Amino acid sequence: MQMQPDLIEEARRQVQICNACRYCESYCSVFPAMHRERAFSDGEITQLANLCHNCRGCYYACQYTAPHEFDLNLPGALAEVRQDSWKAYAWPRPFADLFDRAGVAMAFLLALSFGILFALAQAMRPETGEGFYAYMSHSLMVAIFAPAFVLPLLALAVSLRSYWKAAGGGTLRLSDLRAAVLSAGRMRNLEGGHGDGCNFEDEDRFSHARRHAHQAVLYGFLLCFASTSTATVMHYVFGMQAPYGIVSLPKLLGVPGGILLTIGCAALAWLKTRADRELGAARAWGGEMAFIALLGAVGATGLALYAATGSGAVAWLLPLHLGLVLTFFLVTPYSKMAHGFYRLAALTIEASRAASKDV
Repeated sequence: MQMQPDLIEEARRQVQICNACRYCESYCSVFPAMHRERAFSDGEITQLANLCHNCRGCYYACQYTAPHEFDLNLPGALAEVRQDSWKAYAWPRPFADLFDRAGVAMAFLLALSFGILFALAQAMRPETGEGFYAYMSHSLMVAIFAPAFVLPLLALAVSLRSYWKAAGGGTLRLSDLRAAVLSAGRMRNLEGGHGDGCNFEDEDRFSHARRHAHQAVLYGFLLCFASTSTATVMHYVFGMQAPYGIVSLPKLLGVPGGILLTIGCAALAWLKTRADRELGAARAWGGEMAFIALLGAVGATGLALYAATGSGAVAWLLPLHLGLVLTFFLVTPYSKMAHGFYRLAALTIEASRAASKDV
């Protein structure tokens, strides 16, 4: 798993200058982690890159950005390393290389192809069934989506294991994982050094907009996942088959989740159009925007499908939604979605090192 050495070296150069300056000491988790070291291995640079949430506050506060001869752009340098690390540690690696070259086209073609296949599969619709199952049998959906869910998780597990070893992660402790989950849930690293928010979309404006948008996407996704999990338990354990009413747990979890997911993705896309591309991984901007659109479309079509229940629109909305969901699952290990898993791993490693320092 070879990362691009020029990206590592440029990030190392900038990190060493920042470590000498220390003006941004309290901005986010990157700086306390940086200030514990004097020399930085490739693994430590990768760990710092995945700790960085690209809030850009340090860039706008820095006195050594261009036209200074140091030409610092720490958010941009770490973003390039972070993006490269997801590809370097991804498994299987050829899939990551292919997605890196043509991720937008792949996602579009997969969603279109799966949508068409699901539409054709309606010809095998069961003789009896209610709701969605009047168009496609439950057993067919399970046969398709069970491996599509499990295999990407397996790929992510292998990838994260490689990252954990390279970044110097030790024995996983529940206390460290708990601290990381709490930090991620609060989006603490998007609060800014003084709690005023970050400067993602405008250097002169502190805002919590990106933090709140990320939280909407995170909690929306978790609610949708909880909805599906609850429906699975109700079906297989209690024999309660879909469709479920509006006051059922799957709907009480899924509808708010879909709304949060759709609104959060729309907000993130809008914020990305207002931000300076050069302060992130500029080459990956289009792919990241395409992924946000894919995730937002999953939420929006899910809501539309529920609203269309009982109408003829289900016949084309169901294949569209299922095609988007299947595409989302399959590209997860190689898309922007992977950043959540890597960032949680980085926060867990940082929590462990911070706790060891305090002992």
